[in-house]
Amino acid sequence: MFGVAEDVRPAMRQARADNQAFVLATLVAVDGGGPRPRGTQMVFAPGVLAGYFSGGCVEGDVAGHAWACLEDARPRTLVYGDGSPWPDIHLLCGARIEIFLERVPQDDAALAVLLAAETERRPVIYVSDGVTRRCGADVTSQPAAAVVRRYDPVPRLVIVGGDPTALAIAELGVKSGFETTLIRPKGPETPPPIAGLAYRRGEPGEALLAIGLDPWTSVAVATHDLETDRAALKVALPSTASYVGLLGARRRLEGRLAELQMEGMPEAAVARLHAPIGLDIGGKAPFEVAVSVIGEITALRYARVKGSTSTTSPAEAGDAPAGRRSRASETAKTLTREES
Repeated sequence: MFGVAEDVRPAMRQARADNQAFVLATLVAVDGGGPRPRGTQMVFAPGVLAGYFSGGCVEGDVAGHAWACLEDARPRTLVYGDGSPWPDIHLLCGARIEIFLERVPQDDAALAVLLAAETERRPVIYVSDGVTRRCGADVTSQPAAAVVRRYDPVPRLVIVGGDPTALAIAELGVKSGFETTLIRPKGPETPPPIAGLAYRRGEPGEALLAIGLDPWTSVAVATHDLETDRAALKVALPSTASYVGLLGARRRLEGRLAELQMEGMPEAAVARLHAPIGLDIGGKAPFEVAVSVIGEITALRYARVKGSTSTTSPAEAGDAPAGRRSRASETAKTLTREES
C-alpha cells in the first residue's frame, strides 16, 4: 500500500522522528506521457517507504539505487526508457523518465523548514542540487538545481452534517488524502468509526472559524437543516476556502440563496457556491454522492493549477443531456430540475 501515499511528507517526518536519514527520489523529467507527473516523489529509509513512479515497472530497481545512495550519500540520476543503461527494464507506456536521488540527513535545515511549513499550512519552494538544499516561501532556483518543487498545504475537507451521505463524503475524503473534519452539531459524543477523521460537535459557524478556512480547504455542507446550512454558509462563503458546496433540492435553491443575500451576503460570495453539490454522475446513494463531491473538488483543484476557470462537468462537456451544474450563479437555468 506504499504507493497509495501521494504526499511523502509524512514519510519524511517519520524518518526524521526515527533519527535516520532518508533518500528522496524525485521524478524530474517525463517524455512520452508517463503514468506519473513530473515532481512525483518517493521516500526510502529503513522501515519507511512511500510513493510510486510507475506502478511496478521501475520501483524495485529504484529501491536498489536508493539504498546505495543512502550508503554513499552521492546524488544520482536514473534514466528509464529511451537511452537507459538498463534496457531490460521496460516502461509499458513507452515513456522516458528521469529520477533524481538524494540523501537527506535527518538534521537538514531545509527539511526542518519544509516540515514546519506543513504543520503551519504555508506553501514553500524546495530547491536542491543533491548536496545543498534550500526551502522557503521565496526561494529562487539556481542553475545547478536538480529539483525545484512547490509544496502546498495538505488539502483539507470539512463536512457539515451527520447523515449517511455526510459520513460517506467524510470517509472518502480521508481515503483520498484530505485532512478531513466532520462537524455534526450536537451530534453523538463518540465520533464515527472512521480512522483519520477529526470530529467536532459545536455549532457550524464557530467550528468552521476554529478550524480556519484557507485556500486549500473545501467545505461540504450536507445537513438537510436550513438553519444549520445557513449558519455554515455564512462563514464558509465569505472565506478564502477554495470550494463550498451545498447538498439539497434544486427547486429550493433560489429561495435559500435569496435569504443569504437578504442577510447581507455579497453576491460575489453567493456565486461561489457549488449547488447542488458534486458532479452530475447520475447516482444518489451515499457513496455515489461522495464520489461526485470528491470528483468536483479534485477537478476544480487541477483546473486552477492549469490556469483554467472551467467547472464544466464531464456530462456537459460531452454534449450529454444537461444535469446537475456546478455553480449557484446558474440557478435560473436549473430550477426546474428534480432534486439533486
